[in-house]
Amino acid sequence: MIDYKHEPFTDFTVEKNREEFKVALKQVEAELGKDYPLIIGGERVTTEEKIISENPSNREQIVGTVSKANTELAEQAMKVAHDTFNTWKKWDPEVRADILFKAAAIVRRRKHEFSAYLVYEAGKPWNEADADTAEAIDFLEYYGRQMIELKKGYPVESRKIEKNRLSYIPLGVGVVISPWNFAFAIMAGMTTSALVTGNTVLLKPAETTPVVAYKFMEVLEEAGLPAGVVNFIPGSGPEVGAYLVEHPRTRFVSFTGSRQVGVEIYEKAAKVQPGQIWLKRVVAEMGGKDTIVVDNNADLDLAAQSIVQSAFGFSGQKCSACSRAVIHEDVYDEVLEKALVLTKKLTVGEPVNDTNMGPVNDQKAFDKVMSYIEVGKEEGRLVAGGEGDNSKGYFIQPTIFADVDENARIMQEEIFGPVVAFCKAKDFDHALDVANNTEYGLTGAVITNNRANMEKAREEFHVGNLYFNRGCTGAIVGYHPFGGFNMSGTDSKAGGPDYLLHFTQAKLTCEQL
Repeated sequence: MIDYKHEPFTDFTVEKNREEFKVALKQVEAELGKDYPLIIGGERVTTEEKIISENPSNREQIVGTVSKANTELAEQAMKVAHDTFNTWKKWDPEVRADILFKAAAIVRRRKHEFSAYLVYEAGKPWNEADADTAEAIDFLEYYGRQMIELKKGYPVESRKIEKNRLSYIPLGVGVVISPWNFAFAIMAGMTTSALVTGNTVLLKPAETTPVVAYKFMEVLEEAGLPAGVVNFIPGSGPEVGAYLVEHPRTRFVSFTGSRQVGVEIYEKAAKVQPGQIWLKRVVAEMGGKDTIVVDNNADLDLAAQSIVQSAFGFSGQKCSACSRAVIHEDVYDEVLEKALVLTKKLTVGEPVNDTNMGPVNDQKAFDKVMSYIEVGKEEGRLVAGGEGDNSKGYFIQPTIFADVDENARIMQEEIFGPVVAFCKAKDFDHALDVANNTEYGLTGAVITNNRANMEKAREEFHVGNLYFNRGCTGAIVGYHPFGGFNMSGTDSKAGGPDYLLHFTQAKLTCEQL
């Protein structure tokens, strides 16, 4: 059993911590607008075509301009990664793990700096940015420790006439397509889980958050990662992403993002290309439509707090966010009223100023969320929020719709913004039926003091991560292995004890004695 503790979150009620974070924000502000190259085989490659990373809180503020890969450069990176794999796979797994431990130490020393980049590039409030950076550190250290365990192989039986061993070897070249909402933590976790198991990586970060990924590349280099193990190739999903997913040398694809893109990747990866001699493996986390169920025997203050925090943390831009509150009719009105009181206390604005909520990701996200708010006005009763302002950044007020039918669009479709629908349940069984009536199955929570109902939910609430008497967001590496059922993806359980197995294949050797 691994003795593991997660990286603590920064307490911003302590003035010293606040002042230190303000210094980091100023430091990063002075570095905004720089130009960042691709990194292929350790070489910096600059292209004419650029990805412009803007601050979603202030569109006029450019976080950085990043060189944009095309298919020709992606092919070059593939050749480098393929060649590098032949040497990297032979490194001692414990030495590969040491690189992750060193990288974690570097990030820990620069924790506020990375969080400040997340404030500017991802629009994260201070506490959300700090948690993102802490989770990145957790992934690095956890996967390093897991690799040391995995190095030992898995015990199998041997007969008197033979000696048997089961070991795990790397797959090959992997394509990592990481998301913008956890631009550091998930990107770092996806990348390092693949490399520590002996694979080489083509890293295509989200187009709206490539700068923090480049900064992480610098950390890996400083930690001693050999050139060519991870190649930094930001580019267009339909162009570079599709090209690499379909490439015959690609051995696996690790993806976090939308259901639509995840399904497309799964389909493309399934087709065997000319010259391809394996079936590609796909590890996909594709979103959710997550429910908090409130029983009539429950702490109603806790229920309201859990709903509001889970719905509006990082403006609802988490695949685990609560977008559906299904509440027993006996306590429905009271929980709704308590949630409204808490919601109206939230401040929305530029997160550099330590607001509760910042912007949504970009114009596309703003338009999508606002269109769903219009749908919600037809399907429910707007009791909070509903307004958006994109004159400077992409700001949307925390929005609650009450009295929504369980089959309404805003109860079924992933919005990925600060919108939560309240739905009344006749009884606890009805609440569970509603909770299970989507095509997703990622996270869920049940607020109840009824032990029988808790056990019924444990059996019947069909989600990968189910929480009792707390919110449905905030999985911690090593404690809450993360991944969901149905259209939420392949239930890969990131940050869990078997996650690294996705990037390995088991090899049995049998010696006759």
